[in-house]
Amino acid sequence: MMTNLFSIFDPATPNFISSNWLSMLLFTMCIPIKMMTNTNRLTSSMSSLLSYLLLEFSPLIKKSPYTLITMISFFFLIMFNNLLGLMPYVFTASSHLVFTLSLALPMWLAFMLFGWLNNTSNLLAHLIPQGTPTFLMPFMVLIETISNMIRPGTLAVRLTANMIAGHLLIVLLSSATPMTPLLAMPILFMAQVALSTLEIAVAFIQAYVMSVLITLYAAEVTT
Repeated sequence: MMTNLFSIFDPATPNFISSNWLSMLLFTMCIPIKMMTNTNRLTSSMSSLLSYLLLEFSPLIKKSPYTLITMISFFFLIMFNNLLGLMPYVFTASSHLVFTLSLALPMWLAFMLFGWLNNTSNLLAHLIPQGTPTFLMPFMVLIETISNMIRPGTLAVRLTANMIAGHLLIVLLSSATPMTPLLAMPILFMAQVALSTLEIAVAFIQAYVMSVLITLYAAEVTT
């Protein structure tokens, strides 16, 4: 049973012609250039979302605001992958650690390299929070170092686990449809609609959370 459930995340094409990952480019087909250059509801919504993100992220990283281009690009990439993954027969790239680690690990390495080369004293200061008793300092350095080292893993696993959990719940509810009595069908249908709505919200929230965390990590090495 568990093997069948998790098989929905397996690639459906052979390894030598794995076209599943092309799903990351589907949004370019859904939003042609002409729609982006003309004023319409889609461009207005995207502009409003972009303005909101800039307003939220700008106070987090004041010394290097130009890096927000990367953070907002991450947000839209993850958001589109999460939303398109809810559609039938679309491969969900964000439910795989290969995708999430490919985003989180290079960013973390870039931040660490930049911080140790250009802002070493500040990074060392972050290892001991202000007000830490002297006898706890060695332990705090160890804890903060481990916490720093596992950041890319926590970023990747958080996004992957949330996407997998939501998709598994949707599959479980959908698989229960043939065995559900007729009188209980309205309840099951309402549960499926509610879960799908929740997953749409999760798609936005997870993209926002990962972008905010990356922005905060960038702020640590630049302030």
